[in-house]
Amino acid sequence: MRWLGSALVVMLLLALPAQAGAADRAAERAEMIRRVELEVLMLSGETGIGEIEPRILASMAEVPRDAFVPEMLRPYAYQPHPLPVGHEQNLAAPLLAALMTQLVAPEPDDVVFETGTDTGYHAALLSLLAAEVYSVEVVAPLADHAARLLKELGYDNVSVREGDGYFGWAAKGPFDAIVIKEAIDHLPPPLLQQLAPGGRMVIPLGPGRGPQYLTLVTKDAAGKLSERRIMPVRFSPLQGGERT
Repeated sequence: MRWLGSALVVMLLLALPAQAGAADRAAERAEMIRRVELEVLMLSGETGIGEIEPRILASMAEVPRDAFVPEMLRPYAYQPHPLPVGHEQNLAAPLLAALMTQLVAPEPDDVVFETGTDTGYHAALLSLLAAEVYSVEVVAPLADHAARLLKELGYDNVSVREGDGYFGWAAKGPFDAIVIKEAIDHLPPPLLQQLAPGGRMVIPLGPGRGPQYLTLVTKDAAGKLSERRIMPVRFSPLQGGERT
C-alpha cells in the first residue's frame, strides 16, 4: 500500500511506548482485531459495513503482522497505523486491510489479484481466504523481499512478481477478486478485462492530490460494471509506466 506521510508515522510510533515481546504477539493480534471491529462499527453509517466476516478476522489473528515490518518497528506492528516498510512505501493500517478484504469477499475457490505487494502482509491474509493469490509490486527490492518472506512463512499459494500492477497479470486471470492499494483517477481497462464475471474489485479512486474514495467495483454475469463509493481515503498514486 502507498500511504502518504511515512516520516511522520515513524516519529509518532517511536514516541509511543513499546509493546510486549514475541510471547505476547497473539494477545496483541487479538487486541488489534478488537480495535478493528470497533472502528468498523463506528464507520458503519458511512461504509454500510457493520462487521467484518469471522473468517477474515481469523486470518488477521493468524498472520504475524510483525514479520512483515522492519525489525525496529515490530513492537508497533499491531498498532492501528500504517507502517513504513522502506522504499517510501507503507503497510496499510489494519482497518483498511480488513475493509478492503471484506469488500472483495474472497471465497475458498477464488483466484485473487493484488497490486502493491509491499512486504506481502495483505497477500498473506488473502492466501488464507482464497485458492490462489497473484501479487504485483513495482519496487523490485520489495517484490523480491515479499516473495522470499511469503515462501519462508509457508504461504505457498501466493505468487509475486515485479511489474506494473496497472496491467494486472493476464496469464493468471480472470480474477474473482482484485485489490488495488494505490490511487488512480480511472478504472484501469486491463484490470477490468481481467475481472471475472461476478468478480469484485476494490480501488482507491481519485487523483493523487485530490479527493479519493475507496470504491467497490462489481461485474455481473453479463459483464456489466457497477461502482459504489465506500469512504474517503488518502493513498499515493499507482506507480508504473505509460498508460496506453
